[in-house]
Amino acid sequence: MLENLTQQPPDKIIMLSGMFRADERDTKIDLGVGVYKDANGNTPIMRAVKKAEQLLWNEETTKSYTALVGDGAFHKVMADLVLGDSVSYDRLAFAHAPGGTGAIRQILELIKVASPDATVWMSNPTWPNHPAMVKGVGIPMETYAYLNMETRTVDFDGMMGDLAKVKSGDIVILHGCCHNPTGANLNQTQWGKVADLLNEKGAVPFIDIAYQGFGDGLDEDAFGVRLLAQKCPEMLISASCSKNFGIYRERCGLVITVSKDADNTALAQGMLSSLNRLNFSFPPDHGARLVTMVLSDPELRADWEAELEEVRTGMLGLRKMLADALRAETGSDRYGFIAEHRGMFSRLGLSEEQVTQLREEHAIYMIGDSRFNVAGLNEKVIPILAKAIVAVGG
Repeated sequence: MLENLTQQPPDKIIMLSGMFRADERDTKIDLGVGVYKDANGNTPIMRAVKKAEQLLWNEETTKSYTALVGDGAFHKVMADLVLGDSVSYDRLAFAHAPGGTGAIRQILELIKVASPDATVWMSNPTWPNHPAMVKGVGIPMETYAYLNMETRTVDFDGMMGDLAKVKSGDIVILHGCCHNPTGANLNQTQWGKVADLLNEKGAVPFIDIAYQGFGDGLDEDAFGVRLLAQKCPEMLISASCSKNFGIYRERCGLVITVSKDADNTALAQGMLSSLNRLNFSFPPDHGARLVTMVLSDPELRADWEAELEEVRTGMLGLRKMLADALRAETGSDRYGFIAEHRGMFSRLGLSEEQVTQLREEHAIYMIGDSRFNVAGLNEKVIPILAKAIVAVGG
């Protein structure tokens, strides 16, 4: 049997991480994998999360299962965080899943059952796991234009032109904030126009929100998902706690569905329970428990929000420093977009050959499409990177 398997292509990001670890140069710089790092190159445990873990260690009395879709208190605090008061709670169904990736997978499984003729639309470019997962589930897919390659801003006219082709019942994946890999985001007016178009077409928005709090602030980053919840009769949401709570290895994600009414909510909740049972039974609880504790305790929440704001403003500062350094090196403002983007990523617009040169000649590691992790920068690295970009013809 096993001899009938075919070799699968390696994940480019994981492969790049392996190449970085094997590089023996002391000067190497990792701008590849999408994990937040502080100025010392560490991914710290957030203060509030550490305090919550200490409390949990003292208070927890069992490691028994929770529910098939996870703990209801986790659902509630996450609904408040992501959706605020934008939609009635009785229209929401939930399923805790292993990470944001697990939540996306469960949503795709739900789509396959509920709307087998639907096409899933995603931005070009998007996070590489989006098309890989859609293909793996066996759902037809299309792409819509997203990035203007000259200005590095959202190609909104191209995006709307492509989305005008969606059919009733199709699914449109939208990044809730901090678009990965481009860092270019819709403004509030554009969000409204997208919502109106999807309603006109009868398409269902699918929001992947993995970086809430990393862009313009917790509420500001949730503007798009909340607006769509207000305007659209149905919506699918995958939310991740990996980044904004720093609990990557705890694999803490959540599916939220928005239904037309309470009767449809019950149907969605039943299907989500069934899908969890079929795929992994009970979800992991530790990360969700910590998130619930942090968001429910005023002191812990205040400390978490303060540290998250430090992370957010720190990345904005790094973006400005790099844009300034490149302006000084190139004598032009062609990299000014870096300071305007939000989140952990931007794409420099370099060719794969130039990215390879950066790796081989300068020990600078980034994804082949020139996506780089802003959080991998620091004051020491920025001038080195700026000079290297110019050296390879950027």
